[in-house]
Amino acid sequence: MNSEEEFFDAETGLESDDSCEVSFKDATQENGVWERRKKLPAEMISRNNFSVWNILKKCIGMELSKIAMPVVFNEPLSFLQRISEYMEHTHLIHKACSLSDSIDRMQVVAAFAVSAVASQWERTGKPFNPLLGETYELTREDEGYRLISEQVSHHPPISAFHAESLKKEFEFHGSIYPKLKFWGKSVEAEPKGTMTLELLKHKEAYTWTNPMCCVHNIILGKLWIEQYGTVEIVNHRTGDKCVLNFKPCGMFGKELHKVEGHIQDKSKKKRRVIYGKWTECMYSVDPKVYEAYKKSEKKSGGESKKLRQERSCEAEEADEMPEVQETVTVIPGSALLWRITPRPAHSAQMYNFTSFAITLNELEPSMERLLSPTDCRLRPDIRAMENGDTDLASSEKERLEEKQRAARRERSKDEEEWSTRWFQMGTNPHTGAEDWLYTGGYFDRNFTDCPNIY
Repeated sequence: MNSEEEFFDAETGLESDDSCEVSFKDATQENGVWERRKKLPAEMISRNNFSVWNILKKCIGMELSKIAMPVVFNEPLSFLQRISEYMEHTHLIHKACSLSDSIDRMQVVAAFAVSAVASQWERTGKPFNPLLGETYELTREDEGYRLISEQVSHHPPISAFHAESLKKEFEFHGSIYPKLKFWGKSVEAEPKGTMTLELLKHKEAYTWTNPMCCVHNIILGKLWIEQYGTVEIVNHRTGDKCVLNFKPCGMFGKELHKVEGHIQDKSKKKRRVIYGKWTECMYSVDPKVYEAYKKSEKKSGGESKKLRQERSCEAEEADEMPEVQETVTVIPGSALLWRITPRPAHSAQMYNFTSFAITLNELEPSMERLLSPTDCRLRPDIRAMENGDTDLASSEKERLEEKQRAARRERSKDEEEWSTRWFQMGTNPHTGAEDWLYTGGYFDRNFTDCPNIY
């Protein structure tokens, strides 16, 4: 067995506690066995008859958080549910917890950081903006974790989340302030905020920020997404660091979706090279092997001069999506860290959702009595859109937004400040920066003082 197969087998061979019952019956019953749903109640709503240009033409260079968008450009999930998609590849955190070497742990944490943004591939619908005080919980006993998130601020929009292992092996938390700007042909999203992953057994904390995201061809042509920027992951106990470069598309899209970087120890010695695509897979290889491979690649000719003409992925009419090479060239001696989970065959008709995303807004009668009344599964506008009723989704969205504005006016009149329920502003003990920290108590399920936001 080569090193790639060995790592991949270890990575996918995690044991799950099959004796646990899923906390919520968020599934359909088939032959007496509860299974999560595999499709949405209705197919994606067509956007062909709507022009986003009429809305955005006055917004070039502006932040879009205060711009009201027609519901047809949304996907039937709240941004809080979108955040929970970070947890799709939780098996990587479990793998990191099981490893004894800090460099081995770092490379798996790096793969997790990449996997956490992989669900954005081809997801061109905008999630619903969470209402102030909105929450989302996700308990996955089969994956060994539970998550709670809350919209802690409306202007600016800030979402805080906290996930924890059911066996007290890890905590993963952060707060995100997504800044959106329109640049004429594209919308750029800057996910401001720090991710913190704590491996409790190893007494380690890792922190990083996510890359920039850009949606091209907002006005004309086929929508496509790229992520770019430098992601720096720091192990605050050992001083190890991983620097990942999410590459912009470059000439002829040669670099589209590529991620390359390295892991260095506290003495700044390179220990591993990390490479792959955030849409596909990530590998790890020894730096000397990597450098030798690159040298041999140059000797064999590299790219032809014909491809070196000046042309970026920006075309005059539209930002044409470059052709993407579907596979990553694997350097001999590499270990596979992570591979993306294939999407369901009908994903294109389901807002390009992953199998994981399809389950996030599922609501069964037995679940409703356990949820907080602020949980976004209970939002009528998202529920209506999921069911394919655009008119009801639009009217409910307007009603909820007006209700939120009226509540804000009342607080202003009474000189009353909004009080968050599950998170408080504090200091991240690992970075020293301000952060929204979970105060605990949500899973005691005392929701009597939760606001009526729907």
